[in-house]
Amino acid sequence: MDLRTPNKAALSRIVGEIHDDGFHEVVCDLATGVGKTYLAAAVVEYLAAQGIRNILVVTPGRTIQDKTIANFSPGSPKHVPGADHQPLLITAENFSRGQVGDALHDSGTLKLFVFTVQQLIRPAANTSRRVRELDEFIGGDLYSHLQSADDLVVIADEHHVYRSQAKAFSSAIRDLNPRALIGLTATPDPADESKVIYRYSLAEAIADGLVKIPVIVYRQDGHHDLATQLADACHLRTVKAAAYRTWADATGERAINPVLFVVCQTVQHARETADLLAGEAYIGDPAAVLEVTSQSSDTALQALASVEAPDSPIRAVVSVDKLKEGWDVKNIGVIVARRRLASEALTEQILGRGLRLPYGRRVGVPMIDTVDLVAHDSYRKLLEQKDALIERIVAPGESAATGEPTDVEAELRARQHAAGQVDLVQEQGTLRLVAPPRVIDGEQVDGAAALILKEYEVAEAEGRRDAVEYRTLHRVSGAPVIRFPRREREVLPVRFSLSLIDDADARAAGAAFAHEIRIPLIREALAARRTRRGDVEIRREAQDPGEARQAWISLDQVTTELETRVLGLGLVEESLAEFNAARRVVRAFVAGAGAEADSEIHWGAERAHHAVRGIDVLIRQKYNARRLQPQYAFRPVTLPVEPRPMPTDVRDRYADFERGRWYSGWRKSVLPVASFDAKTTERRLAEILDGSPNIAWWLRLQPNDPAFIELDTGGRYFPDFVAVDSVGIHWLIEGKADHDVQRRDVEAKREAAQEWARFVNDDGSFGTWRYLFCSEEALRNSHGGWDSLLVAAGAA
Repeated sequence: MDLRTPNKAALSRIVGEIHDDGFHEVVCDLATGVGKTYLAAAVVEYLAAQGIRNILVVTPGRTIQDKTIANFSPGSPKHVPGADHQPLLITAENFSRGQVGDALHDSGTLKLFVFTVQQLIRPAANTSRRVRELDEFIGGDLYSHLQSADDLVVIADEHHVYRSQAKAFSSAIRDLNPRALIGLTATPDPADESKVIYRYSLAEAIADGLVKIPVIVYRQDGHHDLATQLADACHLRTVKAAAYRTWADATGERAINPVLFVVCQTVQHARETADLLAGEAYIGDPAAVLEVTSQSSDTALQALASVEAPDSPIRAVVSVDKLKEGWDVKNIGVIVARRRLASEALTEQILGRGLRLPYGRRVGVPMIDTVDLVAHDSYRKLLEQKDALIERIVAPGESAATGEPTDVEAELRARQHAAGQVDLVQEQGTLRLVAPPRVIDGEQVDGAAALILKEYEVAEAEGRRDAVEYRTLHRVSGAPVIRFPRREREVLPVRFSLSLIDDADARAAGAAFAHEIRIPLIREALAARRTRRGDVEIRREAQDPGEARQAWISLDQVTTELETRVLGLGLVEESLAEFNAARRVVRAFVAGAGAEADSEIHWGAERAHHAVRGIDVLIRQKYNARRLQPQYAFRPVTLPVEPRPMPTDVRDRYADFERGRWYSGWRKSVLPVASFDAKTTERRLAEILDGSPNIAWWLRLQPNDPAFIELDTGGRYFPDFVAVDSVGIHWLIEGKADHDVQRRDVEAKREAAQEWARFVNDDGSFGTWRYLFCSEEALRNSHGGWDSLLVAAGAA
């Protein structure tokens, strides 16, 4: 049978534990999506080969029972191939038949009983259970027949459901007096910890590439309502569908449609969610939204079973708890949890619905190899739950199993060794060097000793060389050299200009809002990898952001909001003349934003919000006098300065912030490490730059870099960053705390940089350069997006 390595290891442990006489209860803890179905089939095959003829698979409910029956039914799409023994399937629907009755008394027939635990429990006074009733074909009741079978082995799927405290469930299984009870689960109950003989965690499965990579998706603009959350999830599903389709067309693989899976708190919540998803702004087709609860019809359950079929119309499945276990499909692309994922078990059970790989392997396309969990309401708590994935990893040397390593464990260790990991120490022999004597400095020296001395000399020289290389900081591979147009003062001719708020100025200010502003969906993967020691390390990794959905506002409403802001600043008297002037300025402002076009009838909410702030800035700036402008000459310098000393204490970019600390793990930084003086400005800027698809490279500037702007006072201004966007525009960037924005020296530096950018662009020799001044407020209003930051900072 085609078993994955963890399943082989689990099977070997099971064989080692149950091979001798006496009752054995063992549990295998395998992460969802790794293949417990294949392990169960392999256990049945092994037992059959050992002469066992009575095997009972107990499931917690009908969903898993139907799946299990399909797994052992040749011709079913869910059938597990590769077995040499074909059992007779016996269920609650067919056991009361003559053929089954004959087989029960035939010791040579391999019988596989598949029952839910509810079908096995002892009936109450006012209920009945068919398996405990007298049956003429059996000659007794089926439950008693199973009790009398001396070779009965029970496989308990989702073993945690039958924990010792659940007396009725537990008794129904243990009163059968089986020879062995084998539990399979992805979330074992703590009370069963001593029974766990093999463990393979979700973190290990992610690291070994056996399941999808979970990606937490959230937005930072404060919109946490359900409608926004579902709109973003539907958009992500559409993006994933395009990726699935493109990859399948290019490779000739079968077409697969990704599905949105929504988990609700109650049946009423599920019904409301399904109705919302059927609307035009979401899935847009009631027939494409499947609601599955305890009240669902057989037709809905049948549609659920075929949701993986290429011709299935289903694009969204809405459920309560009915599907958190046993629904094993591979095309869940996006998950929305309306209920809080308060426990480790619930997190893995719900997340597990989307972990299975659609093509059975990772294909190298992030949108296919990941499952997105849209979690606007509590994303930080969900990110913190990555620790729950680590808690269930058994540390090296603390295996849940005892005894000698199995052949499969040896295979795992061999794979680690091939990857450069050595965790087995063998007894060493003795090696002696033999060489003829040599003459060194006039003295005869043993040849072997001379070779050893030479080896030490070479090693010492290599160590010195490696130390120098390690301490030297260079650009990352592929990073560009930046030519910074430093402008130095030569003469000081004086020019003075002053303008009022005329239509041209208003149109120019409005031009910054000519395009819609994307709200980014932040996507952070919980990636796992194996370390050199063989254990698993989980870290957050930034993914390409998505685009959040937003409301649309009529142009009339936008205009009204702009006029209200202009008149509400308190800078003008309340008069008809000022009212008319406000209308004129607003008309020119929206005209500059392209609102005269006939097709311009609605604006996105984010665009409208920033436009209101933009006209506010325009009005305020026109009350400020323009200062004098000296004249300068350009003397370009090259960035970064190379080489420079490599810092020794470097931390991951997601580590806690410390001023002056160096951080690594950036995707777009010219240098592999960067340090910051402030968390809410400089480090926040770095995170936005590194995560934006519109930024190609960025460089954190240091006070000793040659990139500075001369001030009229004779001082020098050293900005924080240089960035290059996706169209080749260079950005000189400064981040400043809100309480420092109004300082006179800060305003002087800001004005100097704006003037510098104008002169650089007018010169035409250095490409396009722009200056971006970011207050903490602008950074907050950006919601983590570069486009939004440009607008919030007034630089769009």
